[in-house]
Amino acid sequence: HDFPPWETVYGYFAAWQKEGVFDQLNGLLRRLVREAEGRDGEPTACVLDAQSVKTSANVPATSQGIDAGKKIAGRKRHIGVDTLGLLLAVWVTAASVSDNVGGIHLMSHIAATHPRVTKAWADTGYRTKAIDHGARLGIDVEVVQREPGVKGFKVIPRRWIVERTFGWLMHHRRLARDYETHPHRSEAIIHVAMIDLMSRRLTRESTPNWRDT
Repeated sequence: HDFPPWETVYGYFAAWQKEGVFDQLNGLLRRLVREAEGRDGEPTACVLDAQSVKTSANVPATSQGIDAGKKIAGRKRHIGVDTLGLLLAVWVTAASVSDNVGGIHLMSHIAATHPRVTKAWADTGYRTKAIDHGARLGIDVEVVQREPGVKGFKVIPRRWIVERTFGWLMHHRRLARDYETHPHRSEAIIHVAMIDLMSRRLTRESTPNWRDT
């Protein structure tokens, strides 16, 4: 009873997503965080990765797929982050869309919005087509592989940065599973989560997340 009707809340959320408000806020806060860390406001390098997640029952089957490698039916979050793990680009697709296709889409977006980026690190899911596409955009894509013979958990240089970002996102209960009917709304929720994270970092506030309750 303390909140407005859900239709009103969702109406504003949908309007702000369509107008790019969340994307703009993410960009403004990222610049402030980078400058607070002694970095230039605009990044020159990025890290790419993808995460497959299960979906809720209300998500249309037409926007889902199966990640054969990870045996997950649902959607896939393709993200590009800077070297601090802050979001530069996000694309939500069916889980069946390959990392390679996602990487090509992300790099096109990053090249258009962050022209100073000339370096990208990625895992072995990003193959020749993504590397060649990056080269055409002026981005040197380096595939970082696990050391041969290493078993169990091992921190992989550069790739741990984007893995940590996925960990940050999963601290938001709304992102533990994909609940959104439309993929672009899922992208907006990811932007909201990063806005929350960066706002708390700038104000030095520590708020318990849903895993602490």
